[in-house]
Amino acid sequence: MAYLDHIHACNNANLSRYARFRIGDLPVGAIRSEFASALTALGDSFIRDENGEYGFGSHIKTIDARNQTLIEATEALCEQGVIKHLHGEKFDIRNRLSDDPLCQLDRFAMPYFGCRSWGVHMNGFVRKNDGIHMWIAKRALDKPTYPGMLDNMVAGGQPTGLGFRENMIKECAEEAGIPANLAENVLAIGTVSYLYETDEGLKPDVMVNFDLELPEDFVPHCADGEVAQFDLLPIGEVAEIVRTGFDFKFNCALVVIDFLIRHGYLTADNEPSYCELVTGLHRSLEP
Repeated sequence: MAYLDHIHACNNANLSRYARFRIGDLPVGAIRSEFASALTALGDSFIRDENGEYGFGSHIKTIDARNQTLIEATEALCEQGVIKHLHGEKFDIRNRLSDDPLCQLDRFAMPYFGCRSWGVHMNGFVRKNDGIHMWIAKRALDKPTYPGMLDNMVAGGQPTGLGFRENMIKECAEEAGIPANLAENVLAIGTVSYLYETDEGLKPDVMVNFDLELPEDFVPHCADGEVAQFDLLPIGEVAEIVRTGFDFKFNCALVVIDFLIRHGYLTADNEPSYCELVTGLHRSLEP
């Protein structure tokens, strides 16, 4: 077991199993054959072209039309059991931050279409006399995804209509009870990307990450029930948990590795896979 195993685990996708999903001429996702069959069986709202790629029918031309079509399709496929369940929160479909959203899709439906999701993750940490300590969350046992696994202090998906920093500050209050006067100090520190395959489909995702240095006397609390407990651990102990196993939710381990590199815990002198880790945290996600 090594740090690099987390990079490999988060980039496990076999793209030969997928056909592109397009909006117009722009590839925005990728779908498996069984999902494609269920999608096109709904009617002429989704089509397969002469190249074997999929997209909206030619009569669906506007954002509103795409949104309504996706709502009707995902609800129908959920009733059929093709989609396990829906979340109710909408994510923008876009390949790059500079792109205008092409439409919106239910958060839990994104992997089925293989569309890029964006999220925010935060490393909460404290500087003590003996070095850096990190706040680590343990996910609630009744969470529908990855129950009981370790997590970054605060994290969340990026919904339609919010800025990334705005969303991060909101999540700080909701997940860890961090007051605004502290959360306002979050520092944007970069991104991590990966190409992950789940039972549902493809996740070509980007995490927009933040650091927040907290005072020693601050203790987070589980504000929204999504976290079972928070623990403040020495950075060396956190690093060992990541290095020796898969206790962290798959993408959260990457956020910790990024922190270890940026804060000089992992270096070119002490980590043989240093170069592979640095490049592996930023997977190219072109469809």
